[in-house]
Amino acid sequence: MANKVAIVTGTASGIGAATAAELESRGWKVAGFDLRPSPQCSFDLCVDMADPHAVAAAVSRVTQELGHVSAAVSAAGYYEMIPISDISREKWTKMLSVHVGGMLNLSRAVLPAMQEAGDGAIVAVTSELAIGGGSEDAHYAAAKGALIGLVRSLAIESAPHGIRVNAVAPGPTDTPLLAADSPWRAPEYLATLPLGRLTSPEEVALCVAFLLSEGTFLVGEILNPNAGAVI
Repeated sequence: MANKVAIVTGTASGIGAATAAELESRGWKVAGFDLRPSPQCSFDLCVDMADPHAVAAAVSRVTQELGHVSAAVSAAGYYEMIPISDISREKWTKMLSVHVGGMLNLSRAVLPAMQEAGDGAIVAVTSELAIGGGSEDAHYAAAKGALIGLVRSLAIESAPHGIRVNAVAPGPTDTPLLAADSPWRAPEYLATLPLGRLTSPEEVALCVAFLLSEGTFLVGEILNPNAGAVI
């Protein structure tokens, strides 16, 4: 993987930051996209992933300055717990625009060059809540569930061109997205997990790196680093 170029979104913290660090340790040239600075990325761009024009322009710049993009990881996102009665149209639209729209915009921007090269890999970060659901998680779980549908459909469409599309669906992960008083951090919840702890962002990053490198036989698959939350 030495000197191959990867784009990772959401690199300011959490899973995106851990993924960028893991790929760079393996020799990838990583371009980080986020609304906030990503100090761990040597090539760092401020990009609103919900804006297709901004994403396309950023991908074009990466190609010009770093070279052909061989991999793209859509990890940008946010989390909030609210009752379904409090989900406004604006909150619903924003959640879908960031998570599903971000993956769609990134994929549309990188796919033409990948198709021309006949090679490439895309990984989306979804969530175990897309599979198991959660109380007061309706709009987040819906967005992450839509991501799984997008990944599997895009995998079927892209595989004949030599491009693999997969996803990881982490369980509650020890990142700044989970507040200190989050119910996912409560001892009572952790006791229900077979591993008895939260997933680490580094563990999720290892799954992403596997899908981009060794896991060349996987297409349309969802890896579940979730401490056993969903088995």
